[in-house]
Amino acid sequence: MITSGASAVGIANIAMDGTVLDTWYPQPELATGPVVGAGTIRLGAAKLSRKLLSLVRLDEDRMVEQVAVRTTIPDLSAPPIDAHDVYLRLHLLSHRMIRPHDTNLAGLESLLATVVWTNKGPCLPKNFEFVRTSLRSRGLIHVYAIDILPRMVDYVVPTGVRIAEAERVRLGAHLAEGTRVLREGFVSYNSGSVGPAHIEGLMSAGTVIGAGTHIGLSATVLTDDASGADIPHPVRVGDNCRIGVGAGVIGIDLGDDCVVGNNVVIDRTTTLRFPDSGETAPAVQLSGQSGWRIDHEPGSPEPVARR
Repeated sequence: MITSGASAVGIANIAMDGTVLDTWYPQPELATGPVVGAGTIRLGAAKLSRKLLSLVRLDEDRMVEQVAVRTTIPDLSAPPIDAHDVYLRLHLLSHRMIRPHDTNLAGLESLLATVVWTNKGPCLPKNFEFVRTSLRSRGLIHVYAIDILPRMVDYVVPTGVRIAEAERVRLGAHLAEGTRVLREGFVSYNSGSVGPAHIEGLMSAGTVIGAGTHIGLSATVLTDDASGADIPHPVRVGDNCRIGVGAGVIGIDLGDDCVVGNNVVIDRTTTLRFPDSGETAPAVQLSGQSGWRIDHEPGSPEPVARR
């Protein structure tokens, strides 16, 4: 993980009960030296550009205050301390200033509130039907999700990517230039691509794929969090790999130039057959190795692994 710090000025939506709904940081910065101070402070008008100052206001219809803040993180390898801290780390990922696993996101879910994400801004769930009535004066209300994290494109639009369905890429996803996320693709936070890639399947938090890798329709790349660990073991798939239609890679790394055939699902304990040696072994033995092809073959009860 990166041990340097980061800082940014942003606009936070804070509900009347003090709940931080989100924070948008248009220009986050990585520290080039030691960082003094930690946490988030409110900023006065003298500290803001004219554009940001125009966003500071009370939204009575949403029952939300929009405030200007400065957030400082001395060490990105230390756990986040509040929602502002989490949002800054997620912005750094989606701005491609850091890569997945470069920052500590332990405890993220406990620091973020469940939010109603709408085209008029984030709202609290508990009073939303009352809020909806007030907001109708502004036109039709679209609810995109009720979740702890919003769509990435509402906060960051990275250059050189294609995203067919905005709802399927969360803030905190890292999409390298040249990456395509098609209609059935899903990329969670702290996951994504580090080179041009094709994503038609699901990538859970903590998973990374390399350049030229293709995640097929209805395929999955997942971390193995069965242990209940707060930070699951990260999963890395190398360059020029292909995860076939309906296939799955769970909790195991793959090197470069690997193929997992259609409808083949492997995890660390999956038994593989190696025809060249006539032996069987758990898939974890291939972790991080390159050049393997894993397929179903007629007459074999286990997936077959060949170089």
